[in-house]
Amino acid sequence: MQPLPQPRNRTRTSLARLASGWAAGGIGVLVVVLGGWFFTLAVGVIVHLGLLEFFRMAQFKGIRPAARTTLVAVQLLLFTTEAAAGGWLAHSSTATTGASVGDVAAAVLPASGAVICGWLMLQPRTGTIADIAASIFGLFYLGFLPSHWIKLRDLTDPALAPHLTGTMPGLALPWTSGMAITLLACFLIVATDIGSYVIGRRWGNRPLSPISPGKTVEGALGGVGCAALVGSCGGLLLGWKMGWLLGGVLGIVVALFALVGDLTESMMKRDAGLKDSGDAIPGHGGILDRIDSYLFVPAVVYSLVTLALPLLQKT
Repeated sequence: MQPLPQPRNRTRTSLARLASGWAAGGIGVLVVVLGGWFFTLAVGVIVHLGLLEFFRMAQFKGIRPAARTTLVAVQLLLFTTEAAAGGWLAHSSTATTGASVGDVAAAVLPASGAVICGWLMLQPRTGTIADIAASIFGLFYLGFLPSHWIKLRDLTDPALAPHLTGTMPGLALPWTSGMAITLLACFLIVATDIGSYVIGRRWGNRPLSPISPGKTVEGALGGVGCAALVGSCGGLLLGWKMGWLLGGVLGIVVALFALVGDLTESMMKRDAGLKDSGDAIPGHGGILDRIDSYLFVPAVVYSLVTLALPLLQKT
């Protein structure tokens, strides 16, 4: 019998994984640099595909979420977030009520939750607690949390990145604090993944969690350390006061929340009995398999840089 060509198959899989990873990274940097509605559209497409995978996992458990209603509600949430944060009709108000687009964006989440519950209630087969929970969590997990990437990208306060002025070399696009901090957050997640993989593969011995048997304590610590190092460099480049310290702390926080996001998706896949959330990306599995680390991060980064950072800069 001829031996199976496993090494060649593994090589092809590795090459496909590497090529798709570089392509996704390049497109990601491009849409962050472009910002605005280009960025919102990219987030909307990714979120839509990820939400389809999430509902697929829920259906494997016999759950019947309000998929179409939630998909529309998530896109509406992203649209109004961009409109309020820095896009079309930003900070506009009506002549009679003075209600701004920001007020509309803030109302989308609770209104969508009510619509989802009403939709499930009116079905021929009334929805269950699990149906409601999966739908509302989908709205939160792949709607509310990713909307903070849009808020983060649309930041414009120069004090949040005082060293970045003028325009980008070779491009007619200005540096903004939102662009810089969004790129830094993404690089911190990538640094976490690389540090976890390299350190875990070389020195990993102690399992981190039964949810994801391949992860180790040593790998997690390596990811945190790598993110702290990149964060320190980023804090200095952006011109933060005590940038090495604040950037390092931000790196640690991002690494921890990226790990929580990764383990959360692994927990859901394990419960649904799936190895991957899908097969959309060659060599990487589904969309959720690639963006799980990016879901919890933007909300905490946005909160830190808009609330904590200004206070620390004044001290």
